[in-house]
Amino acid sequence: MVVSWWVCGTAMLFAAVVETNAATVEDTNMKAMLAPWTGPYKGVPPFDRVVVAQFEPALEAAMAEQLAAIDRITAESAPPTFANTLAALERSGRTLDRVSNLYGVWSSAMSTPEFQAVERLMAPRLAAFQDKITQNDKLFARIAAVYEARDTACKTPEEKRLAWLYFKNFVREGAKLDRAAKKRVAAINERLASLYTSFTQNILAEEADYTLVLDNETDLEGLSASLKEAASAAAESKGHPGKWAVLNTRSSVEPFLTYAKRRDLREKVWRAFVARGDHGDGRDNKKAITEILKLRAERASLLGYETHAHWRLEDAMAKTPARAMELMEAVWPAAVARVREEVADMQAVADQEGAKVVVEPWDYRYYAEKVRKAKYDLDESEVKPYLQLEKLREGMFWVAGRLLDLHFSPAKNVPVYHPDVRVWVVKDGAGKQVGLWYFDPYARDGKHSGAWMNAYRNQERFDGEVPTIVSNNANFVKAKAGEPVLVSFTDAETLFHEFGHALHGLSSNVMYPSLAGTSVARDYVEFPSQLFERFVETPEVLRKFALHVKTGKPIPQALVDKIEKASKFNQGFATVEYLAAAQVDMKAHLAGAKAIDPAAFERDTLAVLKMPREIVLRHRMPQFSHVFASDGYSAGYYSYLWADTLSADAYEAFLEGKGPYDKAVAKKLRQYVFSVGNTVDPADGYRAFRGRDAGIGALMRKRGFPEPATRLSE
Repeated sequence: MVVSWWVCGTAMLFAAVVETNAATVEDTNMKAMLAPWTGPYKGVPPFDRVVVAQFEPALEAAMAEQLAAIDRITAESAPPTFANTLAALERSGRTLDRVSNLYGVWSSAMSTPEFQAVERLMAPRLAAFQDKITQNDKLFARIAAVYEARDTACKTPEEKRLAWLYFKNFVREGAKLDRAAKKRVAAINERLASLYTSFTQNILAEEADYTLVLDNETDLEGLSASLKEAASAAAESKGHPGKWAVLNTRSSVEPFLTYAKRRDLREKVWRAFVARGDHGDGRDNKKAITEILKLRAERASLLGYETHAHWRLEDAMAKTPARAMELMEAVWPAAVARVREEVADMQAVADQEGAKVVVEPWDYRYYAEKVRKAKYDLDESEVKPYLQLEKLREGMFWVAGRLLDLHFSPAKNVPVYHPDVRVWVVKDGAGKQVGLWYFDPYARDGKHSGAWMNAYRNQERFDGEVPTIVSNNANFVKAKAGEPVLVSFTDAETLFHEFGHALHGLSSNVMYPSLAGTSVARDYVEFPSQLFERFVETPEVLRKFALHVKTGKPIPQALVDKIEKASKFNQGFATVEYLAAAQVDMKAHLAGAKAIDPAAFERDTLAVLKMPREIVLRHRMPQFSHVFASDGYSAGYYSYLWADTLSADAYEAFLEGKGPYDKAVAKKLRQYVFSVGNTVDPADGYRAFRGRDAGIGALMRKRGFPEPATRLSE
């Protein structure tokens, strides 16, 4: 009896000690998540100290800290000044910024079931917190006072721009509404935050669970050896060693649709991909979309706008939905006409081969590749062995050095959130550190599909020099150990595109973090990235970095010539699949308070547009994360086309000079576009770079379309 008591008592004591130690460790980790970033390179994110269970208390503590700081601002007895109001606001959220950026990485790249539970809990709380700030009457009164006296209260143009930004944002979020309207807007924002979270988590689950596992290598007939190896690695990652898998993500689906000879398997893969979020089950996103659109319309009305689209575009370059629609409608007829030509060419190939099929959406990429080979003697599989992911990364670094005088070297002793992530330190030509660049290139469960850029920390100078920290994220299928990852030319362009966003952040040279880097109008932010993707096709990059995976020899000039000759190939398809989605987005948000059934709305809108039946939307509504996973690109997916009018025109500025690496043009690009963030109006910044506004001509020339007879309205 005595012995038994002693044993039990010791066990209880040991358990208590372990529990106490665990609590101490968790408390230490939470403090690390809240603390200013330390370590090498002027501080780095403490990814090695993140504990998912600590996100809730860390976010709550950070929000409380910022609200206390705002209370100090509103309790200030001295009259409002730039220093005691706007500069103080810039400082007030530093801790929350740090925790939120860690939280955002887990949301986008490490979304485990444990994290998703925290995300569902915190999404409405974070929305409510933001409304507490923007609906603070005393705070807004001080912001308005500085804004109204900005000619004397602000000492520099950048201070005036910051005053304008704060005033505009608070008004747009409802600072001038009465109490009842504010309360309703806050309730809407909380509900939307929950809907966005469930929308995103549904898509993640759909992409993780709908995997096509193939038992026989013959099912992969038509695919290159590298694609087969990637499919084998994908199957192994899903617990099916010795088999092959097509993941339900774009980077896995599109190569299969391009090369797989088994038409029935192409259809199966295509149907699974386009049906994400649309299975009529617990993960179906259609009801959420209906509610999101309804709530957005109500919020816009409360804020005094005709529709959500009018609210979203007010501070964009386009300014109004009408101008955005005018651009889309100007391009649409030429794009559809080109699709008709492309389909005719593909059908001819199918008929010639005796396939006895009518081209369907799951055939488009397959037969387009055959047409490319027939028309231009260019086989994508002939190009792919020259496009190694790591060599392309080196090419991006080289272009960054030539254009923007930014130079990359491996960082050491920097914690990362996943073993796949690597880090580089970035310096300017004078050897000054301007930032860090994190690279997370591979697909995995819990990671959003697609490709994107993040800023973990914005550049600033007003409380000392703070270099930015940015990341690029992709979803390439990881090859087997020791094998290089080969990508398509389209994927190479996407890689350069996202790196363009990173360079926009790394080039930033402003005083205040709210104005830094990519913190610009939605239809302007894609301009630098779309411009940068053009450089992957330059002969300098291809000769230096398009090296054969086996021989190491540079891509032959004859193949470079073929790539250039075929540069406008399939532009009908690329433009229509994107532009149809952009118009569905805009029209859904122009419908105002009208109740929308996503399935019917999508079908009816495409019928009115006379959408070619051989093409499906690039993002169908139930999986349209750009639009329904946040307010981000809502009524704003047109932005890619708007920005491409700028990027096409800007690239012609290089061609009008001494070529893609013209030093004088690059200098102006750095000075007026990449370095200024949101310190100037984007239209003014573009005019300073180009000497005039951009027209639609360069865009149409880039895509090989005839220019419209009438000019777009100014």
